[in-house]
Amino acid sequence: MDDLISKIAEKQLFDYRRKIPGTCFANTEFSLDVNTAYILQDKITKLRINDGEKIIGYKVGCTGSGTKQQFGLDGPIRGTLFDTEQIQNGATLSLENYCGLSIEGEMALNIDDDGGINSVFPVIELHNFIFRGTQKTLSELIGNNGINAGIILPQKEFLNSQTYSYKKENLSIYINNKIVGNAELWPLPGGPDASLNWLKKNLSRYNHKLLPGHIVLAGTASGLYPVKKGDKIEVYINDNLAVHCNILK
Repeated sequence: MDDLISKIAEKQLFDYRRKIPGTCFANTEFSLDVNTAYILQDKITKLRINDGEKIIGYKVGCTGSGTKQQFGLDGPIRGTLFDTEQIQNGATLSLENYCGLSIEGEMALNIDDDGGINSVFPVIELHNFIFRGTQKTLSELIGNNGINAGIILPQKEFLNSQTYSYKKENLSIYINNKIVGNAELWPLPGGPDASLNWLKKNLSRYNHKLLPGHIVLAGTASGLYPVKKGDKIEVYINDNLAVHCNILK
């Protein structure tokens, strides 16, 4: 079984790099349980590390009502973040580098030396929004690394702040100056601690741990939004522009 999952991991990474992620899930005879999907994700992570990439943190996904309704799935789930897909605020992205590029606006945590929260800040999470199975499943979501394709960091003044750690402020997503999503900052009732505690338990189960400086995406209380050529994406906390990007025409 381990050899089979290793071969699938190689295929998954090969397809991911060709911008056609998750093709193995198109096979109607292929299925994984959730535990095996995490093992697959971790094997892909090891391959990426062997190729020189570095883990910069993790995502907690499928937490809020918006994405749960979109996917018809009940999380949370874990994904892994890599240094090669950490993008600076204001970047211009090409759709050719993604498969069904879609975005979320959400809050992230920076981890301190004791495994707690050093700061919180908004990000734009990038996704390859595609499910190839006949039905969406948590296993496909997990086996495709939570469909994560990178993150865009906010303006510098937001990076080292705890201002929004436990406040019930609103996070709004605009595409081409039109609001498409508006919800509270934190998707889980326990705020940032709830996402962090769930992640720690999941990582421990698979013999991983958070390190100082890691970034944790807490999930979104809003939804996932497809983008197209020429789009301008902006994320606000209240009336304050925090992070933005553009899609190449």
